[in-house]
Amino acid sequence: MPLTPVPDHASILEEIKTVRRGGIVRLRRLEVPSLARIAFALAPADDRRTAVPAQSQSQSVEWLLRLAVSRLGGGTLQEAAEYTLGLTPGTRDWPGADRRRRAAELYGVSIERFRKEQEAVVLDQVAEQVGSLARAALAERRPAAGRDPAAGDAAHDDPSDPVDPADSAVSARTHRILSVRAHGRTVPVTLHVHPVDLLRDVDVVVSPVNTYLALPEAYKSSVAASLRRAGALRGLTGELLGDPIHEELRDWATARATSGRPVLPGTVAATGSGSLAGQGVRRVYHAAVAVPRAGTNDYDVLPADVTRAVARALALLAEEHERFDPPLRSVCFPLLGSGRGGLPYEESVRAVWAAVDAELARGAGWDIHLIARGLVPAGLVVRMLAEYTGEVTEEPAT
Repeated sequence: MPLTPVPDHASILEEIKTVRRGGIVRLRRLEVPSLARIAFALAPADDRRTAVPAQSQSQSVEWLLRLAVSRLGGGTLQEAAEYTLGLTPGTRDWPGADRRRRAAELYGVSIERFRKEQEAVVLDQVAEQVGSLARAALAERRPAAGRDPAAGDAAHDDPSDPVDPADSAVSARTHRILSVRAHGRTVPVTLHVHPVDLLRDVDVVVSPVNTYLALPEAYKSSVAASLRRAGALRGLTGELLGDPIHEELRDWATARATSGRPVLPGTVAATGSGSLAGQGVRRVYHAAVAVPRAGTNDYDVLPADVTRAVARALALLAEEHERFDPPLRSVCFPLLGSGRGGLPYEESVRAVWAAVDAELARGAGWDIHLIARGLVPAGLVVRMLAEYTGEVTEEPAT
């Protein structure tokens, strides 16, 4: 299923409109060949050796759409895309009219106005992200000798969608195992480039939270909201049966008499993972790094608080790991503070790695994972780790 040539924008957009009309639950019956080709090209090499059966193809296309939507940068645009395509939990089987109505409510406009204006923009932006992923995948498939990084790539000639050649190394697959040279030994670091709620088989995920330990509403697009949503217990038709991550975090605060008042920045609260346990995620560590700014909806995040929180999370992992069977060994860090906290990616990477590096210097043997929601921060992670450690190589895909 070759990707060359990359499907044009119009073809991708038309197929996304097909998904909007039919819904995710009908993907196996929808004709979306361009989306299927792109999803196939983004799959690890071993998964491309045989034809993809219809069921797997529908799952791959859904994964592609989720990845594309996650690159919209959050906010109303991303939320509207999630509702429009039925990617929001509990909306898979909603009729198209109901999904459109809910998306229109996000913009505060009538359904008809949303259909004519905002919906066209939302779907066009999703198509742009799918096309960007396709071009990045094609760039990686080409022999290295055939490209001149200094001159760019013909697949990236569209000035409205520039792709840094350094970022293409992390774009075509969502899991990259980096061999990082640190303190006289080589340490594997897994870099994830996908939404946090798609994590699998990582014992602990660290989630940023404000100093009041107040989780955002589950429908929002932040890391904390995504984990809360993914950890929720739902019935067969999507109805909410329980909100265990939120409830356990509230109980943690109550037990320590901090309910309603802020904790110190850098505090880490441990809870279970709710339904994420089915994905192999066993614990969520809530890192209080965002300090609400009085009289506003904004937050302040200091790099020192991020480093302190990461160090505390690693210390908590050491305290807890033997209490579980099998023991906890792996932990995943997002780029803490780089969302609503407004911390530049560079500062977040530097602050997170400072604590991880100190832990590695002690000889710790944890499996370290980092997660970024887009190609730009992911490429930055690779470059900065190379600068800090002097050597970063990638292990061959398996």
